[in-house]
Amino acid sequence: MPSLKDLRNRIASVKATRKITKAMQMVAAAKLRRAQEAALAARPYSERMAAVLGNLASSMTGRDDAPPLLAGTGSDKTHLLVVCTAERGLCGGFNSQIAKLAREHLEKLLAEGKTIKIITVGKKGNDILKRLYGRYIVDTVDLRAARSLQFSHAQAIAEKVLALFAEGQFDACTLFFAEFKSVIAQKPTALRLVPASVEGGGAPDLGGAIYDAEPDEGEILADLLPRNIAVQIFRALLENAASEQGARMSAMDNATRNAGDMINKLTLKYNRQRQAQITKELIEIISGAEAL
Repeated sequence: MPSLKDLRNRIASVKATRKITKAMQMVAAAKLRRAQEAALAARPYSERMAAVLGNLASSMTGRDDAPPLLAGTGSDKTHLLVVCTAERGLCGGFNSQIAKLAREHLEKLLAEGKTIKIITVGKKGNDILKRLYGRYIVDTVDLRAARSLQFSHAQAIAEKVLALFAEGQFDACTLFFAEFKSVIAQKPTALRLVPASVEGGGAPDLGGAIYDAEPDEGEILADLLPRNIAVQIFRALLENAASEQGARMSAMDNATRNAGDMINKLTLKYNRQRQAQITKELIEIISGAEAL
């Protein structure tokens, strides 16, 4: 049984921990608002970009001159997985859920006899995946020095992907990240980057107007497809940033509540043990007095 001093020390330690988790919750709440606004602001542009690509790609379907980023290499042998996670922990299951989705996709491809290559964005994802799949990791992107996410960060990652594709290092590329839903809900998402995902394409709603593309669709796609990869990666980074802060805010709130419950239990235990010790001392004093 722990002594009263041990209980006092443990109560003080838990109280100090509660102060830290409460402070981290408040910091995450402050960062969440900015990150959420940035993620929501990026969605319309990326969705419109995907819609434009879908509209243009609908006229290129089946053509021999379709850009490789749209039509693919004609093979499905080698797959590149770009896994985006956080640089820091203490955010619940945020990082592990993204890594789990990537692992499930990876295991499925390996079972089909595919060749796998991985680019990790974020220290935590790299730490999780390298334990079992370190031999598949070809590059790691570290954004810990970045004070705020910029499009240049996504552009640098996109250039790595495009360089590998130009060298014939992979046939298909999939991006993994967490889509921000709410403070308590973040959805792990897999988005195909190469060949470009253009589902839902069709003629745009222009009020019945007839239009022509100038220059032709092939030239426009050749310019837009590489840019779309950077746009989708940037959106993924912003979604991840908002999801990370939301997950951290929830995790620290739960940790603060648990610390409060532990303090109450330890305080009750301390008071009972202290009362028992006082009662024992009184009995000894009374017994000694009666013996005299």
